[in-house]
Amino acid sequence: MRLLLVEDDDLIGSGLAAGLRHASHTVDWVRDGAAADAAVATTAFDAVVLDLGLPKRSGLDLLRGWRLRGRTVLVLIITARDRIADRIAGLDAGADDYLVKPVDVDELAARLRALARRRAGQSAPRIVLGDIAIDPAAKTVTRGSAPVALTGRE
Repeated sequence: MRLLLVEDDDLIGSGLAAGLRHASHTVDWVRDGAAADAAVATTAFDAVVLDLGLPKRSGLDLLRGWRLRGRTVLVLIITARDRIADRIAGLDAGADDYLVKPVDVDELAARLRALARRRAGQSAPRIVLGDIAIDPAAKTVTRGSAPVALTGRE
């Protein structure tokens, strides 16, 4: 997946970007709301991982604006705001999921996979086409019962 990570904290952002890249995602990382808005306007992302407390423009304002302009990109909020009212506001503004920091990268990657499956109309984690089965979570491909060797990029 091509992801936009919107996080102003250098330590958190670098850790999440590295972890998501390790999970085979392509990650563009921006550190403020203005840069995030420009990135979404000019690039087709599969999903946005969005912090709420950002310089130049809040994550919630960005999300509302994207939805008002008809942008349907998947948005997963990550934030330290843990009150129920904050979660409701984020989801009602158009977020597809909401995680409270600290965020576990493996859980974040799993939630992104789940969102992508739902977007594609699939509920099962495996994709089966004839005798070929793809398991994105396990990063495996089989043909019949034999494993198919792939490179990391594949």
